[in-house]
Amino acid sequence: MIAYRRVVFDTSTLVSAAMRVGSVPHRALVHALETGEVCASASTLAELESVLQRDKFDRYLGAVLRAEFAAIVRRRASLFDVSEVDMANVQPPCRDPKDNQFLALVHACDADVLVSSDTDLLVLHPWQGVPILTPAAYLAG
Repeated sequence: MIAYRRVVFDTSTLVSAAMRVGSVPHRALVHALETGEVCASASTLAELESVLQRDKFDRYLGAVLRAEFAAIVRRRASLFDVSEVDMANVQPPCRDPKDNQFLALVHACDADVLVSSDTDLLVLHPWQGVPILTPAAYLAG
């Protein structure tokens, strides 16, 4: 298995990891925390916290546990500065402009891989030489 030093996760993958302990996204996050450095920015953490507060997730996991998951990610991730200008200057940009925050973070932290479940990001693989992998592909690496 490839040892990736710095790993960026998109929000959809982290939400999936939170919802199902033992799932492929959850195992990918655990692996990254054990073997590398999970990287985040203020905007990616804010998005994670906001999405996890949505009532639609109540049937899968209680609000308190979702908030605890977000707090764990916040504590364990290394925080990197990514400005609005950085996000606006992403080249090539993602077809979903909201996802440019992950690409700007990849650039800011010199990430080795972006782990994503989002087809808008996956179609960019590789982005500026950085692999964009599904959680399963990341674990298989």
